[in-house]
Amino acid sequence: MLQPNIENFIGCDAGYEEAKIVIFGAPFDSTTSFRPGARFGPPAMRHESFGLETYSPYQDYDLTDCAVFDSGDIELCFGSSQIALGDIEGRANEIFEDGKMPILLGGEHLVTLGAVRGAVKKYPDLHIIHFDAHADLRDDYLGAKLSHACVIRRCHDILGDGRIHQFCIRSGDREEFSFAKSGHTDMHPFNFDGLEETVETLIKEKKPIYFTIDLDCLDTSVFPGTGTPEAGGVNFMELLKAIITVCRGNVIAADVNELAPMLDSSGVSTATACKVLRELLIAIYKNMN
Repeated sequence: MLQPNIENFIGCDAGYEEAKIVIFGAPFDSTTSFRPGARFGPPAMRHESFGLETYSPYQDYDLTDCAVFDSGDIELCFGSSQIALGDIEGRANEIFEDGKMPILLGGEHLVTLGAVRGAVKKYPDLHIIHFDAHADLRDDYLGAKLSHACVIRRCHDILGDGRIHQFCIRSGDREEFSFAKSGHTDMHPFNFDGLEETVETLIKEKKPIYFTIDLDCLDTSVFPGTGTPEAGGVNFMELLKAIITVCRGNVIAADVNELAPMLDSSGVSTATACKVLRELLIAIYKNMN
């Protein structure tokens, strides 16, 4: 019998019942402040993933040894950020309730807020580790409080001070950096300095971690295919080492966002995003077992 043609991320074809990790896509970019296109990130990552091997020589592990189910993309309302966030939260809640870990593929960075809203219900002492070029700490952007430029500020509204740890930040307005320096977030600008110590502390305190990766933390020479490129970022190997470091902690959910594939006609940005996701999935799964 023929089966429906469903394109999964490479190696992520476990059945739902057996899966420990569940991927879902949130193809949403309605609040993008510069160049749109991140809504096409999740399907591009699935399609281009077949240019990768399932085996990671960095971690000596294979995605086919990981029980990962790819549930596809949610159909989201582009006319309402609130409705879209509610749908993302609902999908995250369903995955959590079934005892599995959600991995969200964006989309613009605002999609993180929906998943965090779901995560904090199950893990009230949640901490966030945030990799990004941008602080995302504006209280509003052109009057909108639900914007990808405000997503970490909205997460702070939920979590409060001392529970958001930011790395690689190299862009934002003066008020955003002042907000962080006042102790509202734990910001480490430009690179991953302090990450090892942060993760070790969270491990000792047995804190659950939501891990959000905005791919524009990578330098534009490595990753030009994003809506708001910012020169001065990290390279792939630095990001890989940082991902493996974070995944030593109790990561309970994660996301990868802000790939806009058509903004890099070479396909290099999409290939890089695929490799980031492969290494993230393997690092998380290895720590589960």
